[in-house]
Parts: sequence; structure tokens; C-alpha cells
Amino acid sequence: MACQREIEVDLPQVDPVNVIEGTIFEGEAPVVFIGEAQGYFDPIDASSLGQSFLSGAVVQMTVDEITYPLDEFCTGDLPPELLETAEDLLGLPAELLAQLDLCIYTSFDPDAVGSAGHRYDLDVTIGEKTMTASTQVLEAVPLDSVWFQVTGNLDSLGSMNGIFSDPEQVENSYRWYARRINIRPEWDPMAGQVKDPGFVAPLGSAFDDEFFNGLSFEFATFRGAAAGSTAWDDEFGASPEAGYFKRGDTVVVRMCSIDEAVYQSIRSYENLILSQGSPFAPPASMISNVEGGFGLWAGYGIYQDTVICQ
Repeated sequence: MACQREIEVDLPQVDPVNVIEGTIFEGEAPVVFIGEAQGYFDPIDASSLGQSFLSGAVVQMTVDEITYPLDEFCTGDLPPELLETAEDLLGLPAELLAQLDLCIYTSFDPDAVGSAGHRYDLDVTIGEKTMTASTQVLEAVPLDSVWFQVTGNLDSLGSMNGIFSDPEQVENSYRWYARRINIRPEWDPMAGQVKDPGFVAPLGSAFDDEFFNGLSFEFATFRGAAAGSTAWDDEFGASPEAGYFKRGDTVVVRMCSIDEAVYQSIRSYENLILSQGSPFAPPASMISNVEGGFGLWAGYGIYQDTVICQ
């Protein structure tokens, strides 16, 4: 305790790095964020997060040799009634969207929605920089069955369980999402709101078939918390309901097929979160599928079902 010495480290200056975070789900419009990476030691608050998202980019998506321009929309310019629509599209609370003033790029062309069996190329120009990325929307693999199951001796809280059969061809990759669509009851501090504004992927949501290729198996998964959620039942360590589904919930589940590059990127991201900055964790960086920048452009083929928890 007496042998302490202050050490000063001069960090090298690096050029700003532009970032893409984009998704195209089967049957849904593309949603693309363009941003600028923040320094590791930079302060993080609502203001800095809002400033990290960039406007003024030229964004185009090409599929089957047809190019669709993606239009820019900023949540700070939307009236309150349209913020609810943006909440459903982005999966973030309307209050947070108004505060951050996020700019997204999307298309309302009905032909620009995701369709299984197609490749989607993204081209982004912002200032003098250009970024490109490519992804696929693969055919979804259906769940054999899915149900709610109370965990241990808990009387009303539990996990989502399912049976899944992986196709025989190798190198299939998947990601799991769930969304509670029932309205919170009167006793709830957030009464009248939908429990989950959008679909939530828990940690460990991405996996491949390296260990179960061509097999059928049963699995269980717990509930994730949406990014930036302030809901009382998402506070791990404070709420006994955190991480659980609950009897009476109506849950829409998605088993999504993803390509190998998307799987590797998501897995690397989740591994970094799970390490919690531990000095004993192996050093690693997130894997990107973006050329000329950093980030992820991800296509998702969707199998969807609805579970009533009882």
C-alpha cells in the first residue's frame, strides 16, 4: 500500500474513424446509422452520443443490380406523434430519441425491404470518405416448437424454451431475438407502455452450428435488456424480474439466420461486453465487415412465432 507511483501515459493521436451500424431484416426496410468513433477515455453522456451520429451522408443500397437511395431522417425533427413510429422502428424509447436527435438512413420504397436469398451491398459517402459493406438475407430455419417455462421454484418467472433442428449443410449461423408486446398493468410504474419498444437480443444471442450440425436439440434462453433501458424490471441486481420472462407476458420470438461475417462480428462484440474490461480477459477487437471504416452491416432472415406465457 505504501509503494504507489503515478504513471503518465501519452496516448498517440489517431485520425477519426467513421462507423456504420446497419440492419436489413427480411420483410423490413433497411435502417442505417452513420457515426464517428469516440475515444476510449472520452466522456459519454447524452450530448456526446448524439454528436457521434453523423448527418449529411449519401447512402445507397444495391440489390440485384438495382440501387436504392436511403433518405436521411433525424429524430429531433419529428413531431411527438411520429416519434412513436420511430420508437417501433428503432426499438428505442421515444424520450431517448428526442433527446439524442439520432439521424438514420432508410427507404420507404416497398421494393427496398429485405428478401430472403438476396445480397445487399451498401455504399456510404460522407465528406471525402467512402465506406462499403455487403451482407445476405438468408432463408430462415424454423423452430420446431417454443414455449415458456417457469425456472426452478419461482412462481411466475422463467425462460423461453424451444426445440430446434439444424440443417445438415455446415456453417449455418443464427441470432435470437424476443420482444414482450403486452401492455404494462396499472400497478406498474410504467403503466400503459408496451413492455419492450423493440426486439431485444440477450448476450450470447449469436451462435453457429459447429457443435450441433444436422442435429435437433432443446435450448433455453433468458430475457435481454434493451440498450439504454431505464425500465425497473431491466435493472440487474435491483429487480428480481431482470432477465426473466413472466407469466402473463405475450412474447414474439425471432430465430434469425445470418451469414458467417455477421456472426463473427456479433460474437466478437458480445465477447468484449462479457469480459467487462477484466484485465485477465484476452485482448481482442470487434470484427468489422465494413471496408473503408468500421462497424457492421447485417442481414437477417426471420422465422417468427408468438408465445403466451402461462
